[in-house]
Amino acid sequence: RIESYGTVDELNSFLGLLNDTLQDDVITLSIRTIQDRLFTIGAELATSPVKEVKMKLPDLHQEDLDYLEKEMDKMNEQLPEMRNFILPGGQQAASVAHIARCVCRKAERLCVVLQEQEPLSSDLIIPYLNRLSDYLFVLARYITHIRKGVEIPWRARI
Repeated sequence: RIESYGTVDELNSFLGLLNDTLQDDVITLSIRTIQDRLFTIGAELATSPVKEVKMKLPDLHQEDLDYLEKEMDKMNEQLPEMRNFILPGGQQAASVAHIARCVCRKAERLCVVLQEQEPLSSDLIIPYLNRLSDYLFVLARYITHIRKGVEIPWRARI
């Protein structure tokens, strides 16, 4: 449990760094919204489902996942079709987004392990983290695109 909400906190901190690196008002709005949801997830993960809660905690809603999907759709409309796997890098803020994506995947894995041990208080935590990591991948590509960076295609050694 501690590893799970600690990793969500780590992810939230990387999103703060990403936001500071970008200084883009539109993306800042999305990041702040996501950071708020990550605090919600952290609070849920830090609270044992078997203990009585003394105060009402915020919770996730399906609309939170829908928000990520809509934001990805908006960014994907402006991106070229992806024809190769791409290597993280090519633009500093995009690299920070890739680091956040990796930390998000780690948080998701830890929550899956936790879910196997005891039920999570919300069925939406794992799907949210899953969609968030996809969002962060698209965001990394989008940042590279709007900052005129170059995506680095992965070339498999044969």
